[in-house]
Amino acid sequence: MGDRYPIDVVRGKLQDNGPTASQVVTVAAMFPLGGLLLTLSGLALAGSVVGLVVLAPLFLLFSPVLVPAALVLALAVTGFLASGALGCTGVSSLAYTMRQARAALQQGPEQIDYAKRRVAETAGHLGQKTREAGHAV
Repeated sequence: MGDRYPIDVVRGKLQDNGPTASQVVTVAAMFPLGGLLLTLSGLALAGSVVGLVVLAPLFLLFSPVLVPAALVLALAVTGFLASGALGCTGVSSLAYTMRQARAALQQGPEQIDYAKRRVAETAGHLGQKTREAGHAV
């Protein structure tokens, strides 16, 4: 490597790892498309700026009407979305409860009796703790 210049080393590596024919065709095909999309985005930006400049006085003039209308629209959309979300939550909660009830009924009366005993024991324990707390006061 002492007799070769660094540029020769770089050229050798580029020749070994150069782009394939399909990569060259892909770049050649995508370059015009990228230019077209860049041009269209520039036109969209220019149109947005011109529209804003032209319509800004109208927005300022009609803002006493537009702002409350936008607020009402936003609140209505929020209300509908919240209503839908709460409805879905309610339906899924009912479905879950029904699945649990069906599973409990299929497990048999032994499991139900065990659950009743556990609830009664817990209620008795809480009642005793409440009485102890009442006597302590």
